[in-house]
Amino acid sequence: MLKKLLTSAMFAGVAAGLIAAALQIMLLVPIILEAEEYETGAKVHFEMAVETTAEIAVGEVDAASKSLFSARNIQTISWTVGTYFGLALILVAAFGFASRHGISVSARSGILWGFAGFIAMHLAPAMGLSPELPGIPAADLFDRQLWWSATVLATALGLAAIAFGKNWGLWAVGIALIAAPHVIGAPLPVAYGGVVPPELAGQFASRSIAAGAVGWVSLGLFAGYFWQRSDM
Repeated sequence: MLKKLLTSAMFAGVAAGLIAAALQIMLLVPIILEAEEYETGAKVHFEMAVETTAEIAVGEVDAASKSLFSARNIQTISWTVGTYFGLALILVAAFGFASRHGISVSARSGILWGFAGFIAMHLAPAMGLSPELPGIPAADLFDRQLWWSATVLATALGLAAIAFGKNWGLWAVGIALIAAPHVIGAPLPVAYGGVVPPELAGQFASRSIAAGAVGWVSLGLFAGYFWQRSDM
């Protein structure tokens, strides 16, 4: 069983991690580089009315793509693959628990598992704390980390209660767990502002969520596929 867990997680984590890293380098790194220029004062957004976000993104994509094997991109790939390997370990451990209770896992059902992971780790936290760029005001880091962790855990448990519960009582508990962090509320900054254009921040948030969805669905697909293959 341990060999099955490790091999499924390794192959799935590397495959999904490479996809997620490619999306980050193509879609997110250019925006982060642009935001860093605003943060350092190299650019001021209210003096750039004639320069559109699309033009900014294209220019930065060219700059960031000059060397795929730049130190920054290598670090992005390494950390992303390592992160997805860790997530894959958690996912296949959940597969093992489900299998012991008579729930089969395949590539198709793995997609649903991956989408549930995306909801728990990306979508639900983003409803209170959207992905942030450098130069954007934010609440205390510890408070944000605590709320994010509690939201991920509560959402994961809530989704499990809804998916595997067999009565209204468990379903109600699941809904309550998912709603609880948002009823309490995420820690927010005292005032809004910052040096980064809101259009750029919005684009970064939407792309981050979309990249997270693709990464998690890919992870669920690959993990389910390799898990099923190991049974053959």
